This record gives sequence, structure tokens and C-alpha cells, in this order.
Amino acid sequence: MNAPLRVIVAEDNAILRDGLTALLAERGYQVQAAVGDAAALRAAVAEHRPDVAVVDVRMPPSFTDEGLLAALELRRSHPETGVLVFSQWIETRYATELLAAGAGGVGYLLKDRVADIGDFTDALRRVATGGTALDPEVVSQLMGAARQQDSLARLTPREREVLERMAQGLSNAAIAEALTVTERAVEKHIGNIFTKLELPPSDMHHRRVLAVLRLKG
Repeated sequence: MNAPLRVIVAEDNAILRDGLTALLAERGYQVQAAVGDAAALRAAVAEHRPDVAVVDVRMPPSFTDEGLLAALELRRSHPETGVLVFSQWIETRYATELLAAGAGGVGYLLKDRVADIGDFTDALRRVATGGTALDPEVVSQLMGAARQQDSLARLTPREREVLERMAQGLSNAAIAEALTVTERAVEKHIGNIFTKLELPPSDMHHRRVLAVLRLKG
């Protein structure tokens, strides 16, 4: 008989943490620890060396990306432990880094899109045994983020400087003064930026704002 998979659950919401722990235990998983913050997750993995850790993204103290940062650290320090990110949030920056290595033993599922506990446990077992499990919505957003970065990479250094000044809220005249160029040159650079970022003229959206959002995204 195969030994039960060893799991650590990291979820700051106590009700969800206890519920997930109970569901996994009922299905034969060995839940070695259930913790509520990233520091406790790191300590539990170091102590127990589980097959897989289930990790929420937003955890104390700031509730932004502590869980995902801890997941990245675990992949480096304990590569034998699979990591299944289980959250209602998609954090594209660190999720891309988590998946970039191309190795197995990693997954990212959205809580509100898992309709069946069997689907979740199948994904958990797949990650624990070196496979992957990715929600299609996660894949879609990561691909969109990658395309945005590709378009930014097409900007020349001068166009990037102009876009950065736009992000500071400067007018074309102020950008021209700051970069010691003519206002007409700034207008040309901005036109190139719109073209390279694939922002056609539109009555519905302000292209200048959209371009800045690409930079900040």
C-alpha cells in the first residue's frame, strides 16, 4: 500500500484552513501542518519536508504577495517539495517567475473556479508527484502579461524615457524641456510608443493613460 502524500497547508483564513485540512485528511492525505503565515510555512517545510505545500498568495502581515514569495523561496530551497498555489488572486509578476523554470511540481489554481474537491485533489497529487496543474485563467493572464512586457521591450531607450515622464504626469512641453528635445520630437516618440504598444486611436480609451498602465503593470 502506498504511503499517504504528506501535505502542508498555508492559508491565513482559519475557516478555510481548517476546512481544507479536514477535507484532505478525510481523503487519506497526511496533513503535517496547517499554518497561517509565510514564516510558519517556511519553518514547517524545513521541519517536515512534505511532498507538497498548498499556499495562498496573500498572507500576513501586508496581505499582498507574501505567500507567493514564500513559494518561490521554497522552490529554490526545497525543490523536492511540490508547490500548489491556491488563491482567489492572480499575481502575474511572481507567478511568472514561479513557473519560468519549466520544472514540474508546481501548480496555480483559483479558489472560485474549483467546483469539485476531486479535481483539487487530483491536481494536488499531480503536483506532488512532479507534474503541473494550472488554471486556464491563470495561463491566459500570464500570457497577456508576457505580451505586454514584449511590447515594452520594443521601445527604444528614448521612447522609454518619454513614457516614464508621461507616467510622472508631465505634459509634452515639460517632457521636451526635461529631455532637451523639441516638443515635436516628443510627439513623434509618443506616436511610436502608441504603435509599439498596439494602442490604436479610440474614443473609448485614453491612449496616454493606457500606455502608462502598461509601464506600471
